[in-house]
Amino acid sequence: MVTGGGSGMGLEICRQLAARGDKVAVVDLSATAAEKAAAAIAESGGTAVGLRADVADRSAIDAAYVSVREQLGPIEILVTSAGLDEFCDFTEISAAQWDRMIAVNLTGTFNCLQATVPDMLAGGWGRIVTISSSSAQSGAKRMAHYVASKGGVIGITKALAVELAPSGVTVNTIPPGFIDTPMVRRAEDKGDVPDVNLIAKQTPVRRAGTPQDIAAAVVFLCSEEAGYITGQALNVNGGWYI
Repeated sequence: MVTGGGSGMGLEICRQLAARGDKVAVVDLSATAAEKAAAAIAESGGTAVGLRADVADRSAIDAAYVSVREQLGPIEILVTSAGLDEFCDFTEISAAQWDRMIAVNLTGTFNCLQATVPDMLAGGWGRIVTISSSSAQSGAKRMAHYVASKGGVIGITKALAVELAPSGVTVNTIPPGFIDTPMVRRAEDKGDVPDVNLIAKQTPVRRAGTPQDIAAAVVFLCSEEAGYITGQALNVNGGWYI
């Protein structure tokens, strides 16, 4: 199961997991995007279903899990890529903005984790990868609520990794650096982030990250070979020092 699987990093993660033979549940806030992604995977010879769910809505997540289990079986891999970003001066962040950010990025991650873990414990094997953010490690101006939510994702990942370590289930997080996605391009258009090409030139590897970079790391962490890696933040950031 991949949340936020209808676009950006989530979509590429779905594609790469399906390409290696996994059955993929594409979960997205947009039913159209989820179904389109699943159909494209099926056309390429993979197996996928597309489902709409707001990760902040526990009842919607529980219903999605029932549907996935009926169509694909127990959940063995979870990638929580669904997320919300926003730029706002700290003194202007409203209680409603704070609550929504935490609800989507942190509570949404919790909802999916808690709904998934019983399947993995029953099967004696599982791979969980949360998508956090390098901004939770470095800080970011005008994003205090976002940074706090993603910092919480790193924290719950580490806590759950310790709890599940004896059970055959690994739990890791990827804090992406500057990744060229539709979300970043929208922020660029609004003037919330500098020119993407400028940031790419300042990155040690001299390019922006891509969804493919993140997906490749996810696929590795979801492999049998990564069974001795848990509780880690794998920084996919082009060499930025965190």
